[in-house]
Amino acid sequence: MKKQKYLKNFLKAIGILFLAIIVIVGLYVAYMSIQYYRIDDNVVVEDENPSDIILTAKEKHSVITYNIGFGAYNHQFSFFMDSGEMKDGTQVVGSDSKAESKEVVIENTNNSIDFVDNLDADFYLFQEVDTKATRSYNVNQYEMLKRLGSEYSLSFANNFHSAFLMYPFTEPHGSVNSGLTTMSKYRINESIRKQYPVSTDFITKFTDLDRCFLLSRVPVDNGKELVLINTHMSAYDEGGAIRKEQLKVLNEVLEAEYEKGNYVIVGGDFNHDIADTKELFESNQNIPEWVYQLDDNDLEEGFTFVIADNYKEVATCRSTDMPYVEGGNYTVVIDGFIVSDNIKSFRAENLDANFVSSDHNPVALYFILE
Repeated sequence: MKKQKYLKNFLKAIGILFLAIIVIVGLYVAYMSIQYYRIDDNVVVEDENPSDIILTAKEKHSVITYNIGFGAYNHQFSFFMDSGEMKDGTQVVGSDSKAESKEVVIENTNNSIDFVDNLDADFYLFQEVDTKATRSYNVNQYEMLKRLGSEYSLSFANNFHSAFLMYPFTEPHGSVNSGLTTMSKYRINESIRKQYPVSTDFITKFTDLDRCFLLSRVPVDNGKELVLINTHMSAYDEGGAIRKEQLKVLNEVLEAEYEKGNYVIVGGDFNHDIADTKELFESNQNIPEWVYQLDDNDLEEGFTFVIADNYKEVATCRSTDMPYVEGGNYTVVIDGFIVSDNIKSFRAENLDANFVSSDHNPVALYFILE
């Protein structure tokens, strides 16, 4: 009799525990769903510290794009959502859901700033700039970027805003506010956040970014405008449906601005191989499934990807499914620029920062507006 009563109480306790777990999970899913939203399209972004200097034609100018990886990616960092395969068949999975420490985030961000500060570019295009995120210990990288100089105006477009992600359970990724930052020595007449299509899959929409690009209108002294676009496109797109939709949106903007006679430069992290390098660099890993090549055939007529002079020597992105080991990780060129053909003189260079403070290397574009 006692055994039956004990068993009954035990099963009752298990049932209550199971029900409690279901309720907690249900409440958490409801919380995530309620917190989820997409930022509106065509949002005008206010520029901070605006400049009155007009961009000059027929002179050499420069722009640098750099995905700073929210300050987490030193050589030891690997990302928990990424997985890959070594050439011997060994499976590898990243382990880290946030940076090692607040001090590491500050150190990496400062290292990234110092590396490009020496180049004194006219424009900077940054991606993965956290303003308040668990993964980067709430370090405001946007504020840190102001160290590049008081001569720059700044604009920010949010492209990742997530509720608290309770995973991994031992070290949750947490909540994220992050985005794109464009900095300019020259006047910007208008900055607009334009939305990319993204996956509507129930899980993916909570873990992928609210993809967008930041369009800045820079007046030129010859009466035209330089339309400068800071972009961060999606990867991990099985079947390529999202890639096609995002390219369609971008190409529509390129065509419209080109027809107005404007100069157009698109810079950023394309998350696709833009220089036919997916099999180029030495590696102990197989080519990841997410690597897909883009070329000029994917662009509107009148536009071209700028291939850096040193693209065979310097990759711009390393795999994040394992800590960085030179010659071990898979590397590829996915960062760079698109230019319109009314920009006659241009040259790009991949800048070798050796992935010391980010999983990306910066890329510089030098150009003259005729």
